[in-house]
Amino acid sequence: MTRPRGRPTPGSGVSRDAILAAALVLLDEGGGQGLTMRALAQRLGVTAMSLYRHVGDHAGLLRMLSDRVYAAVLEQPAGEAGALAHLRGLLTRYHQAIASHPQLTLAIFATPAAFAGVTRQITEQLTALLAVMTDQPELWRDILVDHAHGAGLALVSARGDAAQAESMAARYQQALDGLLTRLTAP
Repeated sequence: MTRPRGRPTPGSGVSRDAILAAALVLLDEGGGQGLTMRALAQRLGVTAMSLYRHVGDHAGLLRMLSDRVYAAVLEQPAGEAGALAHLRGLLTRYHQAIASHPQLTLAIFATPAAFAGVTRQITEQLTALLAVMTDQPELWRDILVDHAHGAGLALVSARGDAAQAESMAARYQQALDGLLTRLTAP
């Protein structure tokens, strides 16, 4: 497929929202290896260079994707009163976000420069909540985040099997409750 060279005509470019939507689909379909600037440009019918103006480099693209996917994790519903309820809700939403786009989590693991923005805010918020409950907030944060990652990524095996996915999500909640009970035990 050949593309005309030079600048696109005004109004014929691609939006950041379109780039992020297409990038998330590519990531979900092909994993981290499937999301390249070249593949993304081909999907959108533009040149790869035209993407850099909107998203910077590959790590910038991953940061924007994680900000989009994980933004809802930070939204605290009105019913989450108290640090423990907020902690449980935050981890539950984080687990759900990982499960909905596991390839994004794996891509962030593979690209440390992508760990910023909302993912960093989630980590900071977890640490602050845990600091109120324990004298080892970083240790518990790492345990709880690793548990959310493992349980969320494991849901990939249940794709297409709603009953299995529901069962695995329920087991995550049971294990999370057990960990939180241990955390708050005298």
